Amino acid sequence: LVGNAAEHATAILMAYKGKTDLALGVALGSSLQIALGVIPALVLLAWAVGAPLTLDFGVFEATVLLVTTLVATSTLDYNATWLDGVTLVAAYAIVAIVYFYKTETPVGDSTTCVCGMECCGVL
Repeated sequence: LVGNAAEHATAILMAYKGKTDLALGVALGSSLQIALGVIPALVLLAWAVGAPLTLDFGVFEATVLLVTTLVATSTLDYNATWLDGVTLVAAYAIVAIVYFYKTETPVGDSTTCVCGMECCGVL
């Protein structure tokens, strides 16, 4: 957590100083590190402990990942404008709002949700 905070602070500082290429490199490199390193390690750890955690993304999660990837890569022309920043912040806000209102659906005939807990309101 502390390492990621330092990386994000560096990215913000470099963007403030006008070094867009370095800011984007730090921010996207941090995201890649989490996506390619930490998440698979957590899946293996969950498997060892016996907790239900997989990399089986549903259609909704895959669509969100695809759209946010397209939005992020559309800003990689190294000509940062205020509109690029607003676009990225708007995409982040939209994803947060959609995930806040998204309801979990039960898996099969089970009364538990995908997360393994009784969060669907089905008892």
